[in-house]
Amino acid sequence: MNELIKKLVEAYGPSGFEDQMRDLIHEEIKSLADEISVDPMGNLIALKKGDGSGLKVMIAAHMDEIGVMVTHVSKEGFARFTNIGGLNPQTFIGNRVQFADGTVGIIHADRATDRSKNQPISKYFIDVGATSAEDCAVKPGDAAGFLRPFLANGKRLSAKSMDDRIGCVVAIEAMRRLAQSPHDVYFVFSVQEEVGTRGAQIAANRIDPDVGIALDVTLTGDVPEAVPMAVDLGGGAAIKVKDSGMIAHAGLVKVMKQRAEEGDIPYQLEVLTAGTTDARPIQISNGGAAAGCISIPCRYVHSQSETVHADDVENCIQLLVAILEKPIDL
Repeated sequence: MNELIKKLVEAYGPSGFEDQMRDLIHEEIKSLADEISVDPMGNLIALKKGDGSGLKVMIAAHMDEIGVMVTHVSKEGFARFTNIGGLNPQTFIGNRVQFADGTVGIIHADRATDRSKNQPISKYFIDVGATSAEDCAVKPGDAAGFLRPFLANGKRLSAKSMDDRIGCVVAIEAMRRLAQSPHDVYFVFSVQEEVGTRGAQIAANRIDPDVGIALDVTLTGDVPEAVPMAVDLGGGAAIKVKDSGMIAHAGLVKVMKQRAEEGDIPYQLEVLTAGTTDARPIQISNGGAAAGCISIPCRYVHSQSETVHADDVENCIQLLVAILEKPIDL
């Protein structure tokens, strides 16, 4: 599985620029679905048909990542930028970014007059080796993702875009293992989640599911001075109960817990005080859907070294398959 993880997490795909990611995922799933389509927003939708006795289920994993967009190039050839999604400037200095055409730049900052304070994003720039605006390889509107190789440190797996390429891996692996299901399952690899769960909203309005399950990362409470929460790295699949954008459907949470206990799958209950997932727009699409989320515990979210545990990833796959292969009684 690490080969697939490496392929996805190292790929380029900031929000709004997911074309390369979509092509990679399509290649992985083209033999696993009964129907595959791309909607006008750019979501990749793969349908695995059930036996006709079940529900319409939407599984959503977003394939975009946080990144930057050039706003201006100075006469000396340095590119100023704005954020695509939630960025922490503390992670910027010395990091590298890659543009769609492969151009690589280094992030640095203006001289700080007070090093005890974090500088705003407007004080940072990207150096792509240009000496003037005219010979600069990037222009205003060009988007870049961070550049960082995948690292497998035992069972701890780190990369710049586990959020949410690891959710995409869970979805792909579940597609491979799901031999049969009573449900029509729509696996949606969504776009623009990091800028407002936009892709999933369009897909949910189109599919109009009975049940929706997002696959995304969540924070952990097991690092120094973390916000207290009952999720640990390596502690099992996290079943979301609530986040700042939605309260998961109680019946679906119950089903998830039952399937985990029946299959001896380690799980944790997640209450996240900040942030949300594609489950939110699914829940309120059209006439509404029973929505929830299977979360992969992740340290250092929205950094260039987001870290998950291989056992948690495997447990999330097993839990998703266990849910989909049986009737969902809400």
